[in-house]
Amino acid sequence: MFRSSGVLAAAAATFFLAVPALAQTKVAIVSMQRAMLDTAEMKKAQAELEAKYRPRQEEIGKVQKELESIQNQLQTMAGKLTQQAEQDLNIQGQRKQRELQRLGEDFQADVERERGEIITKVGSRLRDIVYKMAEEKGLDVILDVSNTVFFKPALDLTKEVTDAYDKAYPVK
Repeated sequence: MFRSSGVLAAAAATFFLAVPALAQTKVAIVSMQRAMLDTAEMKKAQAELEAKYRPRQEEIGKVQKELESIQNQLQTMAGKLTQQAEQDLNIQGQRKQRELQRLGEDFQADVERERGEIITKVGSRLRDIVYKMAEEKGLDVILDVSNTVFFKPALDLTKEVTDAYDKAYPVK
């Protein structure tokens, strides 16, 4: 009888000693996505990507207009074209459609590849900044905002993380 009471008392003491330790856990919140997008490096990279790929976007737009022109000709000239002329326009339209699809797919793949490389680089550096900040502030846990239902705004370190990133990795 005394033996089981001792076990219960020990279990209760362990529980009550652990509760204050949980209450002292230091927690912070970061929006990793927003922190990443708000860094000067990411903004510069986005602007460079847009400038780099603008000519290809314009080329895609030009081919799209050419395809629309062919489709309009086929619609407005329906019944007025010879069978051969209609067939030639259909073939031109199919070629333009394939060209447009190929250009679009190549464009998308190239942009996604470069964007992925940038995100990987910035994301890795950003995680290092978050770890360093956790150590400096004596934080036990930093959660991403996407994994939280509610938090007090005072716990949000996103701006501090972005500022620390920009200081550690200034844009040239």
